[in-house]
Amino acid sequence: MTKTIQEIKQMLANISNQDDPQIALLYADPRKGVHQLLNSWEKKMTSQINKKNNFLKRFSYERELWSKNYQFIAGVDEVGRGPLAGPVLAAAVILPKTFDAIDVIDSKQLSVKKRNELYQTIIEQAISIGIGEVDAEMIDEVNIYQATKIAMTKAINNLAPQPDTLLIDAMTLSLDIPQQSLIKGDALSNSIGAASIIAKVTRDKIMADYDIVYPGYDFKQNSGYGTSKHLAGLKKKGLTPIHRRSFKPVQDILQHHNTIKRETND
Repeated sequence: MTKTIQEIKQMLANISNQDDPQIALLYADPRKGVHQLLNSWEKKMTSQINKKNNFLKRFSYERELWSKNYQFIAGVDEVGRGPLAGPVLAAAVILPKTFDAIDVIDSKQLSVKKRNELYQTIIEQAISIGIGEVDAEMIDEVNIYQATKIAMTKAINNLAPQPDTLLIDAMTLSLDIPQQSLIKGDALSNSIGAASIIAKVTRDKIMADYDIVYPGYDFKQNSGYGTSKHLAGLKKKGLTPIHRRSFKPVQDILQHHNTIKRETND
């Protein structure tokens, strides 16, 4: 009995091997609708193959290190250097050789839904995950560059087991651990990409909680970045304890409010 177009569509959804004998039979089917389904299926398979190849390529640094008997390779990345409020947060992730989440890459290239899905996968598959956080007060004290280094170091120190080598996104740390600094490393290394996803999702959750504590700044949506709603909230409500007073837009608001306060007192 000849399958309907809908039945063939459902069948193709469960076929991932181009050598499957059912595919050859479908090519012999004269119906236009069947060939349209086959074209769509072929594009999907090509996309998956390319995605898998790119994933394997992003493991090239790790494979080289594994071949040199490094067992615990930590990818390290941060998020939150640019916002006006909230912490800078770093993550360090040690992945197993069997890690298979082929969509893992720089968190900025992913939708919120996909990031959250991959976050759970990384949590389940990673050998170890470490988080390091530095608050706004410390950022103001030491500057954001140094605060980022502190956050990364904290994340690494929170790993168990401790790594025997590091792959770090565009940073070098004063640690007695062999390390490579990779520019745009979150798009070159699966370990760094995984760290970027963990860091981003974790920090977004923190800022969503702050949105409840400090309403009126739209922290849940902007994660502390200087959006129009955030700046409007600053002008209307003033600073919160999580604002970075060393950042110029915040400095301007602080100076404005201090000027008004002085004039009122005079």
